[in-house]
Amino acid sequence: MGRICIPDYEYQERIAKAAKLVAEKGLDVMVVCSTESDYANARYFSGFWPLFERAGVAIAANGKAALMVGPECKIFAADVAKMDKIFCLKEFRESADPAYPELQPDTFADVFKAIGVTGEHIKIGLGSYVECTLPIYEGLKDSFPKAEIVKCNEIMVELRKIKSANELACIQEGFRIVDLATDEVIRQLKPGVTELQMVGVAQRVIYEEGAEYEGLPMYVFSEKSTSHAISRSGYRTINKGDIVQLNLSAKIDGYSPAIGLPVVMGKLEGERRQVVEFCKQAHDWTVDQLKAGVIASDVAKGFYNLYVENGYKDNFVYGPCHGTGMIEVEAPWMETTSDYKLEENMTFQVDTFIMGQGFGCRWEIGAAITKEGCRKMTNYLNKGLIELEF
Repeated sequence: MGRICIPDYEYQERIAKAAKLVAEKGLDVMVVCSTESDYANARYFSGFWPLFERAGVAIAANGKAALMVGPECKIFAADVAKMDKIFCLKEFRESADPAYPELQPDTFADVFKAIGVTGEHIKIGLGSYVECTLPIYEGLKDSFPKAEIVKCNEIMVELRKIKSANELACIQEGFRIVDLATDEVIRQLKPGVTELQMVGVAQRVIYEEGAEYEGLPMYVFSEKSTSHAISRSGYRTINKGDIVQLNLSAKIDGYSPAIGLPVVMGKLEGERRQVVEFCKQAHDWTVDQLKAGVIASDVAKGFYNLYVENGYKDNFVYGPCHGTGMIEVEAPWMETTSDYKLEENMTFQVDTFIMGQGFGCRWEIGAAITKEGCRKMTNYLNKGLIELEF
């Protein structure tokens, strides 16, 4: 069986769909930008993931497209990208800000001309506004001082929110690998190991099983650091009686699913057990609500009310779901202000986090929306709370 990945023809289909939306929005061209850490929009169209530098894709309303990279990535991009038109722009340079005095770079005017966008009074859409760095924005203004530049993030949300069969296969393969990594970390968890040693165990498994990278900076937290909603593992030694939080992931052709769960180094009792069990109940409640046609805000409001009604209002941080795909956390979020309907083949991380007194807990899985409900992409959390004996 061949490697699970996005086939070349799907990249061309994506560009064609994007061009149609660009035209419908009255834009002449859309520019999406990516960094090494949030590579998704440029890679979505080109298959290219920048290293150190930035990358971008320009898509004209006529259906033509080009990849833009920094000075050191042009050969790399030519070897791996799914696009023929590749341009080297100084605006996509790395953060060390080298001058490259000998370089004769391309410009945005060169790129746009090559994809049939001409004239001065054009309308440029920024499809990934947050990733558009100041040098990129200034480069657009220098090349097209009379252009109108607008945000059009909604185009990328529309394109990426519904997953194709190939995208779903990549995500599912990632979960297969993460299940194995989670098994191995739990097998090797014992008093005396460090958080970072356990991250290393997970990394070994995901690469041996075929992942191209971590789907997110994987972490293993213990005790106080479990209260960090976002953090990094450290050199702390894990002890008997600790709560250990796992969030492990694997990237398959750009797609980045993750699993999160607490593991107890012994028996969990008292208030800490009540908090952890409530978090799992809130997680399971959310999974049961997910179904095509449901309004996202209705799920989020009901989720928040669970915290309020059970006396955990002050323990609430966020929830209950966020989109997932190429980036482990991607649009759309599911919040009390989210007015969109869930649609078949949208994918979410059901991400349930709670803050306790000096600790935290997260239960997290991936789910694909179906007409009847949702398909859990891993059954790992069906095992419930894992308490290890020593």
